[in-house]
Amino acid sequence: MYGDPATIRKILTELGDTWAIVGLSSNERRAAYGVADVLQRYGKRIVPVHPKAEAVHGEKGYPSLDAIPFDVDVVDVFVNSDLAGPVADEAAAVGAKAVWFQLGVIDEDAYGRTRAAGLDMVMDRCPAIEIPRLG
Repeated sequence: MYGDPATIRKILTELGDTWAIVGLSSNERRAAYGVADVLQRYGKRIVPVHPKAEAVHGEKGYPSLDAIPFDVDVVDVFVNSDLAGPVADEAAAVGAKAVWFQLGVIDEDAYGRTRAAGLDMVMDRCPAIEIPRLG
């Protein structure tokens, strides 16, 4: 339900190539750093979103989604489940087309709100694992 193949494929291939990655910093030991690298290699523009607003993989960082001065297509969420719901709400508010909660990030209420707002959503999956499977 939270990661059906059709929705995964749609987000990765049809909804646009600008991915805001919430929780992405320059810490190379964090999962977000590696996932952002994979997304870039598959042609996605990554936008780091972190309170430190650090540049990562050559892309300027922003402290929040609403600070990004251009449209984002997908919001990829690398924060704890208890913090993820407000990020999903913010994604809807800034006009994103989809929200992607990383492995282990689960908030069923946020899933319902996000889908009700008209966004596609995947939860408890990793795009760096899913994108190579598309072939």
